[in-house]
Amino acid sequence: MAEAYELTVNGEAVRVETYGSKPLLDVLRNELGLRGSRFGCGLEQCGACMVLIDGEPAYSCARPVETVVGHTVETIESFSKGGELHPLQQAMIEEQAGQCGYCLSGIMISAAALLAANKAPSRQEVAEALDRHLCRCGSHNRIIRAVQKAGRMMTEGVPA
Repeated sequence: MAEAYELTVNGEAVRVETYGSKPLLDVLRNELGLRGSRFGCGLEQCGACMVLIDGEPAYSCARPVETVVGHTVETIESFSKGGELHPLQQAMIEEQAGQCGYCLSGIMISAAALLAANKAPSRQEVAEALDRHLCRCGSHNRIIRAVQKAGRMMTEGVPA
């Protein structure tokens, strides 16, 4: 039987009527209309479904929605504020980091967590933070440059 769950998603309290075992990704995409996080493998292996839970990157494809009650969930949709792109989004565009773009929302989620802790990560630190993400386009070098550029933009005071 479906139950009511109170969640905090992108800074707002939301109520969903669903089954507690339903994957968070399914609730985000199909019940809340937040389609930035993608279904990739369904096995927590590719990173396309990544969201921030209490500021930490987490897979959402196999995580039951009942496990996020009392926690904050952020999706890629929370990045742009008032029509202004987040520095990560801007840097990805400027560095032409995306090819197909399927993996980018998950990558930006993990990159945002990294930049929240370290605005000047080394190439190695970026690579390690993004290690859980699969990208078949071969844009890795541009993605790493974009993450480092976003850190510089954030340090220089570009609105986040």
